[in-house]
Amino acid sequence: MKPDEEIIVRRAVRELRSGMVVNLGIGMPTLIPSVMPKGLDVLVHSENGFVGMGQPDPSGTRDSDVIDAGGRPVFLMKGAAAFDSLMSFALIRGGNLDVAVLGAFEVSMAGDLANWMIPGKLTPGMGGGMELAQKARHVIVVSRHLDKHGRGKLVEECTLPLTATGCVSTLITERAVFRRTNGRMTVCSIHPDHTPDSVKEGIANVALADELEPW
Repeated sequence: MKPDEEIIVRRAVRELRSGMVVNLGIGMPTLIPSVMPKGLDVLVHSENGFVGMGQPDPSGTRDSDVIDAGGRPVFLMKGAAAFDSLMSFALIRGGNLDVAVLGAFEVSMAGDLANWMIPGKLTPGMGGGMELAQKARHVIVVSRHLDKHGRGKLVEECTLPLTATGCVSTLITERAVFRRTNGRMTVCSIHPDHTPDSVKEGIANVALADELEPW
């Protein structure tokens, strides 16, 4: 795990509470089980058909269905349950997920999410991302602060195809935590290695909360 990824996923874990049912999207979110502390009793849902996902299984698996969203073999926790896609998506569509942790290409100031396609690049399709973004009670996006071109992932308006509108509750980068407050993303916490000026790099129009939360 890269240092900035570890900062992000460890901060994301602090948003979770025992008893929650949580879905982890493809990419960085799938790193969360590897840093989840003992005593945090979270039930992780995988849309391919089970709840009770544990840490990655480095030795592989004899069951090709026991994988995370990125296709990596994982362990199942004691008490895990497996089921078909109909039940899996019924759980999502029924509003039974407390949190969905997703990656993003762009998040708009209004909380719109674009995370499934960059025009001109091959994509396997939206998958279940649209339903996760719309139906989870809270959507947390984990993402690097800037893209590879040095542009902020938090933008005034998304230019890429949307996954869902107004769905992002919280955005966590290696520099800051942003929360949607009064319909607009606001800086609520800043990593100790950063300042308001470095947080505003690439996203100059973002506002700071009146009182910042501890990192």
